[in-house]
Formats: sequence, C-alpha cells, structure tokens
Amino acid sequence: MQDVDLDALAQRVNEHQRKGLAMRKLTLEYPELTVEQAYRIQALAVERDLAAGDRLIGWKMGLTSRAKQVSVGVDEPIYGRLLGAMELKTPILSVTGLVHPRVEPELALVLKGRLEGDSITPRDVWRATECVVPALEVIDSRYENFSFTLVDVVADNASSSRFYLGEQGFSPYHTQWDEVGVVVRKNGTVVQTGAGAAVLGHPVRSVVMLAQMLAREGLALEPGMVILTGGITEAVSVAPGDRLQVAFDGLATLELRVE
Repeated sequence: MQDVDLDALAQRVNEHQRKGLAMRKLTLEYPELTVEQAYRIQALAVERDLAAGDRLIGWKMGLTSRAKQVSVGVDEPIYGRLLGAMELKTPILSVTGLVHPRVEPELALVLKGRLEGDSITPRDVWRATECVVPALEVIDSRYENFSFTLVDVVADNASSSRFYLGEQGFSPYHTQWDEVGVVVRKNGTVVQTGAGAAVLGHPVRSVVMLAQMLAREGLALEPGMVILTGGITEAVSVAPGDRLQVAFDGLATLELRVE
C-alpha cells in the first residue's frame, strides 16, 4: 500500500468543509484507505477547527438504519463530531458555505453524566441523560455529485454540517422513544414519515453503540454533550426558499426556513 499522509488529507478535507467546496473522493486517489485511517483523518481535521477556537460539544451517529448499513456493506453505524459552530441558534438555515444540504429529523440526547467503556447498557444511558430533544440535522457531503464510499464519508466527519435543537427538552422517561412518529413537510407537502424505531430499533441503542465505538479509541461521552442519535427518515434536500415543518408526535413541531 502506498504511503498516505493522513494529516495532509485532513487538511484537504478541513479546507473543503470550511469553504463549502466540493472535492473528489479520497478513495479515487487512495483506494486502499481503511475505515480506521478515515476516522484518524476525521479527528485530525476537527483538531484544526479546535485549534482555531471552536469546541467539541457532542457526537452524531450515521448509518443507523439496517437498510443503509446493508447498502454500504457494514454491520455498524458510523460517528462524527459536533462542533459549537454547527449549532443553529435560530431555525434559519443559510446554504452559504454548504454543498449538498439535506435535512433529517432526529432525537437528540443531552447528557448529564459520563458514559465510557464497551459495556455500556441502555440503563446506563438513561441514567446519564438529562433530557431528550427533538432535533433537525443538516448533513452535507463535501464530495462531488454526492458520491462517496464508507471510507470517504467517515473522513468527511460523517457529513456533519449543522443542527438545530428544539426549545423543549423532555424527561428520558417521558414516552417510548421508538414509537414516536415523525412527519416531514416541505413547502406544505408531506415528503417523509417515520418513527423512532428506524434508529437501530430504538434510539437508545445508538448511544450504546457510540459509547462502545468510542471506547476503542479511548474516548468517552462527557456531561453536557449533545448526541444526535440518527435520522428517523430519509434526508430531504433543501434549497433557498424552502420551508420545512417537522412534527414529532406528542412532542413538538420544528420549522426550518432555508435562505
């Protein structure tokens, strides 16, 4: 296998993320890149943002539906890092600096306790959870034509881009989260529907798996962190002028204006 300068690739990825420029798949140039190397590229790219003054505030999970895992030939989800600059403070999304913006509804957990190790259970997750919040994640692959492999998307921080949290948090024991129904309307028309069970059967399993995956790298989920558990429906492409209305049954309705 040819020598690979992972830091140089991280610099390339980070530059395209910051500037919102499409790039060629890394695997076109380095077809033998591994998932482990891709996670290292992800970490190195984010370190550049942290060095520039941003901060790590949480994690996101991707490929949390069995159908998506089968489509890319994996048997576990992927994760990405969430930075402070990614959080939308108001429900307005500017597409400036984005390449292929798509929005998906999620359930986010805000932690009050630390989760560490490969033996985490759902009970551990609930004990460490401050609240559950309806959320919208904006994913944005930086690759040309929205075309990428598993390795590519991991290196690109699992397409992390922006996210918005609803204003109301709920007790982790408020409802059965796998049964929460979601309806996504785009410009008044229903375009997606789903339920919490689309996320690995139950969103809590997403956090369990995240803790286990991070344990391999000696990392943990810290108090105060936001965890985006995974898309409940397919992601919806958006463009300036679009308006999304996402109803989480029994919880809240989130709206997002795209400019």
